[in-house]
Amino acid sequence: SRPRSDERRASLLQAATRVISANGLAAASTSVIAQEAGVSNGSLFVYFETKSALLTELYVALKKEMGDAAVAGLPSTGDPRERLHRMWVQWLAWATSNPDKRRALAQLEAADDITEQTHALVRESQRDMAALVELSRAGGALAGLPISFALTITSAIADATMDLLIRDPHGPAERGEAAFDAVWRVLAG
Repeated sequence: SRPRSDERRASLLQAATRVISANGLAAASTSVIAQEAGVSNGSLFVYFETKSALLTELYVALKKEMGDAAVAGLPSTGDPRERLHRMWVQWLAWATSNPDKRRALAQLEAADDITEQTHALVRESQRDMAALVELSRAGGALAGLPISFALTITSAIADATMDLLIRDPHGPAERGEAAFDAVWRVLAG
């Protein structure tokens, strides 16, 4: 057997991102993904044992990339609102700079192939984001509720904002700031 290439693996993940973004998860067969990557369907299975393994790896990679971009360079101390705002701006910037990745990630969020174990792995990798949300809600109405609830609300507002900004990139610039103000009011009260 031939040695595996990191470049080919990355090419397959990029192809899967493009196919899922353009056509949806249901139309993202392994043969279509392989064709998009310029390899045979059999070659895809050299790198990913199953389609589910491919989707799981793509989901984890995209969530990690998004989370890393959101918290890049954030100070570990300081005003929680300012830190959360910076995270928000960086989170939106990642999504609007990577619309295919954002659309693919939205599809993968609801995929049956993504197990609870995988979601837990991703949550662990995004603990810095969660810690900042936790700190931000300390004095607000959500303080006594599970952190998962606060994260779900924050993510829902972020997802809606990202999708709007991607669909209409030339709309009013204030939309991202208005959405952040809503998140802050929900979290901090």
